[in-house]
Amino acid sequence: MGGPNRIFGMIRRAALPALALIVVGTFAGHAVAGPNGILAWGGYHRALKERQAELAQLEQQRVRLRHHSNLLDPRKADPDMADELVRKDLGLVRPDEVIVPLD
Repeated sequence: MGGPNRIFGMIRRAALPALALIVVGTFAGHAVAGPNGILAWGGYHRALKERQAELAQLEQQRVRLRHHSNLLDPRKADPDMADELVRKDLGLVRPDEVIVPLD
């Protein structure tokens, strides 16, 4: 008559290894398909390349803006650059000038 006791004993012996397999399987699943797993690696490389291209564009823009800033330095402003900005922003034109729009 040891049928039910034998079944419960077998379940008890298998419970710990089953729990360990579930835990290991969960960690393995996250290592492969999780947000930081192996399958996300390609997306990280694509995002890195996009960010590097964006950084290069921003660096070029920063250099351009630094150059413009140096040209407009109040201590040694470039007269041509200052004249160009004043005319563009304020719309000032001398009577003897002809404006050719480029847009």
